[in-house]
Amino acid sequence: MYKAKVNITLRKSILDPKGKAAHHALQNLGLNSVEDVRIGKFVEMNIEACSKDEAYAIAETACTKLLANEVMEDYRIEIE
Repeated sequence: MYKAKVNITLRKSILDPKGKAAHHALQNLGLNSVEDVRIGKFVEMNIEACSKDEAYAIAETACTKLLANEVMEDYRIEIE
């Protein structure tokens, strides 16, 4: 059994209104050292596979077919 940890974020070229709102709120709280905020998604999956490479391939298929919009989002997969 492998655990896939997937971080999905908007591409840098895509505006992030939630991140912008969070950044503004943090500045209002006096946290002026925060220069930028981007908000994304975090997904954990338990994957039954024979190898780490197979688990990665399954997680990547899940990302490309359902979890991430490849036009607007990037994803990073870590397998444990």
